Amino acid sequence: MDNKGFTLRKRLAGFKYAFRGVRILLRDEHNVWLHCLAGICALVAGFFLDLSAPEWAAVVIVCGCVLAAEALNTAIERLADVVTPEYSEAIKNVKDLSAAGVLFMAIAAAVTGLIVFLPKLVNLFYHYPETLQP
Repeated sequence: MDNKGFTLRKRLAGFKYAFRGVRILLRDEHNVWLHCLAGICALVAGFFLDLSAPEWAAVVIVCGCVLAAEALNTAIERLADVVTPEYSEAIKNVKDLSAAGVLFMAIAAAVTGLIVFLPKLVNLFYHYPETLQP
């Protein structure tokens, strides 16, 4: 691949390849669908619970990080399968470590969700009956 010089055409081609990767990820990886569903739920909840700008930033960042971790995990697993198609304990360990990275990020996203959404939900349901009284 020729990497000499900056051209707009090359930069746009990079986006084309990245979006192709997104299509592959969505087509082949079922866990990504679950992560996307969780992200959509967080975005909808954020809209209804009127998140502040820092809260939005936290939610968007962790959602993006989970999807990025899933993409990297998938890339590592596929590369490992090309390197050694037959069973290898070393490759198994690499794949398990890669999956652990996704798990850590998903846990961080869940904790972030609790920090952002739980106080708002508690406030909504705890104070809601008081707002109905005359």
